[in-house]
Amino acid sequence: MHIDSKKLNEVAALMEDHGLTRVRLSEEDGRVVELERMTAPAPEAIAVPVAAPMAAAATPAAAPAAPAIIAPTEAPAPAAETAPAPTATSTISVEAPMVGVFYAAPSPGADPFVSVGSTVHVGDTLCIIEAMKLMNEVVAEADGTISEICVQDGDLVEFGSCIMKIVPGGEA
Repeated sequence: MHIDSKKLNEVAALMEDHGLTRVRLSEEDGRVVELERMTAPAPEAIAVPVAAPMAAAATPAAAPAAPAIIAPTEAPAPAAETAPAPTATSTISVEAPMVGVFYAAPSPGADPFVSVGSTVHVGDTLCIIEAMKLMNEVVAEADGTISEICVQDGDLVEFGSCIMKIVPGGEA
């Protein structure tokens, strides 16, 4: 099997830039190439749920630097005071389906898809995550109200990290 060294170098650079330890590439002809970067052992293992493979999608292994890369915003959003105060059992955590850059709006200067207090329905676009120059929409998997947005526009998010929370229910 012939592998394009230029493409491998580009993928390796992306892995380094985004702190990825493993990438799986599916070629159009059905070939699958997996690249893994050796890292120092992490002090504790992190369980990562397995998602369906996507063409040219990054699937990172345990990322020891995740807490240092993203953190929930320190100050609450201005509208958070008017949103209902959810309990730990009454919220749905929307997790990043991949490593990438979080965008709250469809383009720079546009209104965000959602904000704290927005009512959402199944299938509504919540945000975009850019991964490997591809824009991936994250959609609501439940009806409800946005109670918290845990990251800021332009933040790098890790696979499985909480990007926002939804209080389930119909019209709220």
